[in-house]
Amino acid sequence: MKKGNLYVVSAPSGCGKGTILAEILKKNTNLFLSVSATTRCPREGEVDGVNYYYISEEEFKSEIESGGMLEYAQYCGNFYGTPKKKVLEKLNKGIDVILEIETIGAMQVKEAMKEAVLIFILPPSVAELRRRLNKRGTEEQEVIDIRVKEAVEEIKRAVNYDYVMMNDELENAINDFEAILKASKLTIENNKNMIGKVLENA
Repeated sequence: MKKGNLYVVSAPSGCGKGTILAEILKKNTNLFLSVSATTRCPREGEVDGVNYYYISEEEFKSEIESGGMLEYAQYCGNFYGTPKKKVLEKLNKGIDVILEIETIGAMQVKEAMKEAVLIFILPPSVAELRRRLNKRGTEEQEVIDIRVKEAVEEIKRAVNYDYVMMNDELENAINDFEAILKASKLTIENNKNMIGKVLENA
């Protein structure tokens, strides 16, 4: 069985990556969105096992020590990471997997799994990103200032990704994301067997 593709999606907080991915998942039944683990407290309306697996710092560090995390990083004072087992199970069943993670974790995944496709979503501008974070109204101004500062550093790391796109107009962003999914399926690494089949009766 052909293994699934692994997609790593990063974007600064407030870029709208969750909205884009929700639309992409509606249209693509062979895509699995991996749920990350975090030590931060749930925000209002978030559900354990759906938005994140909310665990203690002690539990998180235990998973790191046992090799149970595909990647992990500390961001704004909290740990975030990807449980490895479920991701590998899905890939081995031929299901494509999306990891919605930050840039440091993305580099860890690329180091461990060279075949991973890295996608970075940009905001139209840093000023627009700040406006969106303020509009969300879920965090204090001090936290928003930290997130904007972190966003600038994340955007600088976008040069290490395979694809970079912008979320300005949602419909255009969804179309761009779907184009990336299609392009990644047409790489030589994914189609060596196809070439061999064409040449079988030459």
